[in-house]
Amino acid sequence: MDNKISEQRQLIEACKRNDTEAKKKLYELYAPVMFGICVRYVKEKESAKDILQEGFIKIFTKIDDYSGAGSFEAWMKKIFVTTALEHLRSAKVWRSNISMEDYNETIVDNFDVSMVSQLSADEILKYINELPTGFRTVFNLYAIEGYSHAEIARMLKIKEASSRSQLARARQLLQNKIQKLYL
Repeated sequence: MDNKISEQRQLIEACKRNDTEAKKKLYELYAPVMFGICVRYVKEKESAKDILQEGFIKIFTKIDDYSGAGSFEAWMKKIFVTTALEHLRSAKVWRSNISMEDYNETIVDNFDVSMVSQLSADEILKYINELPTGFRTVFNLYAIEGYSHAEIARMLKIKEASSRSQLARARQLLQNKIQKLYL
């Protein structure tokens, strides 16, 4: 484990020196994971690729800001989440007027959580990607990235109550989709 950390530090230092081969290696190591983050926020693969590219440009531009404290991968993930949110804001897609009434499906009573464990990660991601953009964004930030509603509200420039309500609706839609599989 120490050898892996040492190799990572050497790679980061080489990137800080603007070493092209080190940048290529860093990209190859982390692109699959970071692409997964991008895909969680946008449905279209081409948009996700654009976010991936922009995110790595930011990584290489800001790599001197990484102090070595904390996980390098977590530092990168934060940059990719921010880049994805900037993309959604600039495309004005996440703020689309989502009427809560449009998604006023019946609430699932006694939802059996064990149904989720029977799904593959790809199936779960597919259902998350089917959510409306605002719901999907809040769900990802809260349930996957671990941000609080206060943090999400600041990031998205919405009220905490909006974050909570979009998360509740996202969960409701996901539960309904999963429940329908077992009916």
